[in-house]
Amino acid sequence: MKVIGLIKVLNQEAFEAYRSQVGQTVAPYQGRVVFRGKQKFMPWNELQINEFDDCVELDFPTLEDAKRWASSTEYAKLLQVRTQAMRLTLFGIES
Repeated sequence: MKVIGLIKVLNQEAFEAYRSQVGQTVAPYQGRVVFRGKQKFMPWNELQINEFDDCVELDFPTLEDAKRWASSTEYAKLLQVRTQAMRLTLFGIES
């Protein structure tokens, strides 16, 4: 199960604090941060999504693991800093 995040950074300092801690919340659910990158090119936007700066790819063994992480107390502790740091859209995909 892949979880993709589209990120609009609001506060760089808070973003760095969030980013330095989020991996620790993923690991207990057998997840890992696979990729982090900056959005540089969007040739089509037919879905009219908001502009975003960064993206992240997380990987979990199952949908259930991803859901448990997203609703975990470990991750909930980061919500305050996340709200200061960014606007975030997360979605899961399976191949």
